[in-house]
Amino acid sequence: MLAIAADIEKIPHPDTSALELATIMRVVGDPVRLQVVRLLSDGRPRVCGEISHALGLPASTSSYHLRLLRDAGVIRSRAQGTLRLVSLRRGDLDERFPGLVDVLTR
Repeated sequence: MLAIAADIEKIPHPDTSALELATIMRVVGDPVRLQVVRLLSDGRPRVCGEISHALGLPASTSSYHLRLLRDAGVIRSRAQGTLRLVSLRRGDLDERFPGLVDVLTR
């Protein structure tokens, strides 16, 4: 039963090798999503509600933008109980596209 619960909690993320620059640029081309990247660039994981509040967005709108960023491989979401911690995949992005995060966060 524990294995089933662990599978349910697993949030899918693309592998580092599958990250595509065109997809990432299209996704972060939206001003709201670029704000999320800049917010997370300090390396501190945040809960979804904190991001919604910081951006002044309804939870549903924030969730939509976070899903697009996660699907593109820009952020990582991790379940912690009922919360979802969101962080920037800086290491993966730097490995695949050196300097990209620095350009996005200037």
